[in-house]
Amino acid sequence: MKSRIYFLTFLLIVSFALTTTIFWYFERGVNHLVHSFGDVVWWWMVSSTTVGYGDIVPITLPGRLAAIVSIIVGVFFYTNIITIIAESVHQAFEKHERGLAQVKCKKHIIICEYTAFADELIQEIQHFEKFSRREIVIVTDLVEMNPYPEHFFVRGVPINPLNLKKANIKYADFVFVFSNIRFKDPDVKTLHLLSRIKKLNDHAKIYIEMENPQDDLVKYLDPSVTVIESRRMLEDLLKYKAIKFDELFKQS
Repeated sequence: MKSRIYFLTFLLIVSFALTTTIFWYFERGVNHLVHSFGDVVWWWMVSSTTVGYGDIVPITLPGRLAAIVSIIVGVFFYTNIITIIAESVHQAFEKHERGLAQVKCKKHIIICEYTAFADELIQEIQHFEKFSRREIVIVTDLVEMNPYPEHFFVRGVPINPLNLKKANIKYADFVFVFSNIRFKDPDVKTLHLLSRIKKLNDHAKIYIEMENPQDDLVKYLDPSVTVIESRRMLEDLLKYKAIKFDELFKQS
């Protein structure tokens, strides 16, 4: 895309230099509408953009040929620029949708792994004051497209530091880590991911889902980490048709 912009810019500069020189040389002293080189520049602007006010028109053959060249080059330049802008906008939206864009928000919420429990959280989290009006970033490789276009999405395994950095983990205020049952021991994977997060962010409040919250390794967690039991969330869904996140957040 850059090479196209360079080529178009070069073409427009050449067109300007060539056509204005020809117009000035052949129209000056002959065309009563041309009094200064400023008039030539004005004519070129009007002609190359195909506005065509008609206040300055060539009367010599070379001048008319110069006008034709400036119009053709102008149409080619501006239509291509519009195309490039449209492509850039489309690519930006596509990157956001496919999780390829760098996230730049701060004081945001990061959700690692897009699971059924994670989806429940996304639907409920804005109802809580401390989470409301915060931007949400979903980091996962479990889906290919952004499941919630109103939120940010980073496609990739959360345990990869590059994906965490793409989610701007350093500036996040809250992080939720949900279990990925594709792993033989999801809790080990969750705790490993937690260690990666702590290396990149030492101030965020972190919530992690574990199947066995009584695991011996839990004793090494600091107060900034709250463990959510998988079974408890499932029980809430079966009993209340919703996870009681309000009780969880009151405890932390």
